[in-house]
Amino acid sequence: MSGSGVRVAVTGLGVVSPNGLGTEAFWSSTRKGASGIGRITRFVPDQYPAQLAGEIDGFAAEDYLPGRLLPQTDRMTRLALVGADWALQDAEVRPGELPDFDMGVITASSSGGFEFGQRELQALWSRGSRHVSAYQSFAWFYAVNSGQISIRNGMRGPSGVVVSDQAGGLDAVAQARRQIRKGTRLVLSGAVDASICPWGWVAQMASNRLSTSQDPDRAYLPFDEAASGHVPGEGGALLVLEELEQARSRGARQIYGEFAGYGATLDPRPGSGRPPGLRKAIELALADAGTAPGDIDVVFADAAAVPELDRVESAAITEVFGARAVPVTAPKTMTGRLYSGAAPLDLAAALLAVRDGVIPPTVGVSPAAGHGLDLVVGQERAAPVRSALVLARGWGGFNSAAVVRAV
Repeated sequence: MSGSGVRVAVTGLGVVSPNGLGTEAFWSSTRKGASGIGRITRFVPDQYPAQLAGEIDGFAAEDYLPGRLLPQTDRMTRLALVGADWALQDAEVRPGELPDFDMGVITASSSGGFEFGQRELQALWSRGSRHVSAYQSFAWFYAVNSGQISIRNGMRGPSGVVVSDQAGGLDAVAQARRQIRKGTRLVLSGAVDASICPWGWVAQMASNRLSTSQDPDRAYLPFDEAASGHVPGEGGALLVLEELEQARSRGARQIYGEFAGYGATLDPRPGSGRPPGLRKAIELALADAGTAPGDIDVVFADAAAVPELDRVESAAITEVFGARAVPVTAPKTMTGRLYSGAAPLDLAAALLAVRDGVIPPTVGVSPAAGHGLDLVVGQERAAPVRSALVLARGWGGFNSAAVVRAV
């Protein structure tokens, strides 16, 4: 069966996050409001104005991956490979038991393997070209996570990579849904980014959107009067997607929910006089899901923490739903913005919110009244969650919105 009417379900989650390695560790920390943001430890940040990040502690790739993979992979790829393994295990899918061409891999990327690239460039400059790893030819590349996951698991079906900064995480999952509707049996999708190294840090600072606060509890403050930029982080999530009835027929251990709606737009050029595209992306996602605004139980915000961008987002939400008419949350205040990995992590959190009937909190933020949002702050809020809207925006004007719901 194929076509636009096919319902696509999420049957497995693999999470690697600064506030929890593994899905349940992440979710437990998120529900408690436990942050993974702190002073950078992966390099000495003293000379940089921005010195905080969401780092993943306690991850030793050699504990999870064969030694032959370590010399050829960047940190982001190691995290992605482990997240993919966990997602497949969670879905009780054994790739070796399925036809190779029935399984695809579609991920997103924002920076590629910056840490690997920095190390090899240092070798080139200090020791000469003979000391540069042959793996540099692909370890830095935007598509490397899709490639390595595909090779490791024998997944030779429709695959690819989407590059639209933070919006890419939703765009990749939407592309996975498209391939399943065309007949692919299973697609592993989502994103993991990791670029906490000097080379990557300078690139991120060029956006002029990084918080320079030294206080981890008051550095990343979306929708707050004191908002002054975001804190970067590393990590993300991989999701196993299948056609819903097929998942049921195989006796899937759990079906977290349905990826029910998606919309994407691009902001007009500055000075054009036309409005930003986020509201339209929301409306497209709701229409695609056949869902009315009143059916959405929570919005997972993009949460730029840049005053102008926060105003654009709060205006889009209140114009569609009404002032303080729907709970809004930004659990990424506990992880930092994970670039392409942020939206898949929000999708995972939204699906877990549906499962457990709770809305995770936004931490550290004192909501500014002018935004007109019912922002869930301080602690989780018990509530029946049947449908959730996830928003993501990327550098350059990308806007994406997705609806997930219970089945």
